[in-house]
Amino acid sequence: MEKLFDISKFDSYKEDNRREVKKANGGLPNDMWETYSAYANTYGGVIILGVRELDDKHWKTTGLKVADKEKLLDNLWNLLHNRNKVNINLLTESDVETYEVGADIIIVIKVPMAKRSEKPVYINNDMFNQTFRRTSSGDYKCTRLQVKAMLRDQTEDTMDMEILDDAELSELNAETIQGYRNRHRTLKAGHPFERLDDAEYLRSIGAAAISRGDKRLHPTAAGMLMFGDEFNIVRHFPEYFLDYREMLDPTIRWTDRLQSSSGEWSGNVCDFYFRVYNKIIKDIKIPFKISGGDRIDDTPVHEAIREALANCLINTDYYGVRGVVIKKETDKLVLENPGYIRTGKTQMRRGGESDPRNKALMKMFNMINIGERAGSGVPNIFNVWEYEGWMEPVIEEKFDPDRTILTLEFKKKSGDKKPTTKTDDKKAAIKNGDKKVTKKTQMQYDRILDFMEYGKEYSIQDFCQLLDLKESRTKELLKQLGYYIEPVGGNKNRRYVRKKQ
Repeated sequence: MEKLFDISKFDSYKEDNRREVKKANGGLPNDMWETYSAYANTYGGVIILGVRELDDKHWKTTGLKVADKEKLLDNLWNLLHNRNKVNINLLTESDVETYEVGADIIIVIKVPMAKRSEKPVYINNDMFNQTFRRTSSGDYKCTRLQVKAMLRDQTEDTMDMEILDDAELSELNAETIQGYRNRHRTLKAGHPFERLDDAEYLRSIGAAAISRGDKRLHPTAAGMLMFGDEFNIVRHFPEYFLDYREMLDPTIRWTDRLQSSSGEWSGNVCDFYFRVYNKIIKDIKIPFKISGGDRIDDTPVHEAIREALANCLINTDYYGVRGVVIKKETDKLVLENPGYIRTGKTQMRRGGESDPRNKALMKMFNMINIGERAGSGVPNIFNVWEYEGWMEPVIEEKFDPDRTILTLEFKKKSGDKKPTTKTDDKKAAIKNGDKKVTKKTQMQYDRILDFMEYGKEYSIQDFCQLLDLKESRTKELLKQLGYYIEPVGGNKNRRYVRKKQ
């Protein structure tokens, strides 16, 4: 857990969604356990015993003494190990510390965020009525639907792997399946799955599986979501709803709208993805690139938008309420999906840890080169936005009902100068660590990217000659452009290629 309490900063602290004070003069306060549950089910936090909050929001100790310490701690550990009080103890001895503040003591209890497999953390032996979460306004009791969502997320086999025994392969949309197979064939010619019939193909990609009951092939939940017709999907996911809203004219409520329930198209996840992606990029002023004199219409921004849209659909809780909502405005794209962030908002932004809510759906998108498996998708989106000089993307997480919201603005950061040259127009701001690159280095980045053609390999000498630089400096530049350039071959005969964006 990040450092949430530092005794040297005691006088500057105020209560917030990660810090809560309790008097504890008469023993452990009963409402402390609601906060324990709430912190564990959200992002963790600290409970500070022996402190009260004044009217001006500052803290004041309440007179706990060293003599009170042993009794309070004995009671704390006894209750933590009492399953009638809390269903799981998340604390170790290092999570509980005692400090002296003047003549008084305070006890600081650091509650970690529970692992997905440990949630829900509840109290008083009542899972559905005594499970709590934390928001900026305090602890609140989770609804039955929220508790069920946590239970679904406990297992390593995600809910979309479930075999739908009461569904038949004939219920899947043949046109969607053929469209998907055509894309797969085009992207990965000669793939072993090409020769399979549709039934075996669906089984191979995780869209169908053999039932333990009748030993026959049935759609999986992922197969139904990806390839089913909406009227069949809602039999298994009653809250299923996909909604695209285009709001480009303030005088008109919707300039365009696409809903899964319209009956005018299949309404499945696969067709929604491709229809919506094409609508999103149609009017957005995405800067194009030039390579070998030819315009490249598929840029890192396109890839980032694909990643954001796929990430939204892959991490949706399809049992959750209000459905997926994608809103396109003149200079903004907002992607909302039911479900909290399984890795937590901070980890999602940091990347490196992939924990999709729907693993089978992710596999299907990956098969056609959409989506990142290594947990790098969201950080890449932030990197591309930084490179373009746009406002930083915003990740929001809302509870009751659980929703994840990603906002992508196509606006320059305030204070940026209007582009005046070709180099400036790229709005590039690649970072080296936490330090922005110099204008000279940025120009070198841009010269490299303009020079490279897709499908062609280049030696280190090609770049040294292009930039009139030594090999060591050139290698450093190429390494910093790792999002766009990929090395191939061993050290002796290493070549460089432009990544497909």
